Amino acid sequence: MYFTDRGIEELERRRGDEEVTLAWLAERLQEFTDTHPEFETAVERFSTWLARLDDPDD
Repeated sequence: MYFTDRGIEELERRRGDEEVTLAWLAERLQEFTDTHPEFETAVERFSTWLARLDDPDD
C-alpha cells in the first residue's frame, strides 16, 4: 500500500462524516504549503487537477 493510500484512508476514517467547503480545503492546503514549502508544486498540481476535473476541454 502506498503512503498516500494510508493517508487518504486515515483522513476518511477520522473526518469522513464531516462536510467541508472548498474554501476550508483551500485554507488547509495553504496552511500546509506555508509550513511545508517543498510540497507547493504538488499541492498546486492537485488543486489545478481538482479545479479542472469536470472541464471537458482538459
